Amino acid sequence: MDDIDGTGGLGSTNSADGTGGTDGIVDPAPAPGPTEVLLIGGRAGVGKTTVGWEISDRLREAAVAHAILEGDYLGQVHPAPPGDPHRSAVTEANLTAVWGTYAALGHRRLVYTNTVSVLPDSAPMFERALGPGVRIIRVLLTATDTTTLTRLTAREIGSALDRELAGSARKSRLLDAHSPPDTVRVATDDRTVGDIAAEVLAVTGWMTPGTGGNGGR
Repeated sequence: MDDIDGTGGLGSTNSADGTGGTDGIVDPAPAPGPTEVLLIGGRAGVGKTTVGWEISDRLREAAVAHAILEGDYLGQVHPAPPGDPHRSAVTEANLTAVWGTYAALGHRRLVYTNTVSVLPDSAPMFERALGPGVRIIRVLLTATDTTTLTRLTAREIGSALDRELAGSARKSRLLDAHSPPDTVRVATDDRTVGDIAAEVLAVTGWMTPGTGGNGGR
């Protein structure tokens, strides 16, 4: 399995097409059950998007029904909406709408990647958008300043590099200090994407016997 690259992409690993399917893999039909969300947080350059798509690929291979969202995209609007300077309201509205579509199809597992998603202040949004009683699984990916510098330098070829580096260091301190006790921390330095994804998936219990195929919903 390839190492996390500097672009945040997966190459052939991110094989989902526009319909949510994957060549050669039959998506399982979801069924009712408790709603669960895997929150993958971490500083910029830690590999959240890459690991999230690797997890999605492994779940598809195992016929475990799920949805995946890149949280950053839900609030990508400029300028910020009136009265919503941090774009939190528009992010929640979009999450509610998108999850409503997935839930109507019977889905109950969501993989969600976003830098600060694991912080306690984010929990109410998921409880409102996904429903009361949602099981929230928090995983914080970590990496050293040296590792993130290497990744961000390779990824950010425009004017955003200095801003990304400063923001990454700041968010690292914030996440380290304020992530709740139930957050599982997973180091990403000098590890393959597959190795990291396997450790994260083990936290969820979604790949245990009986979760695949028709039982994986």
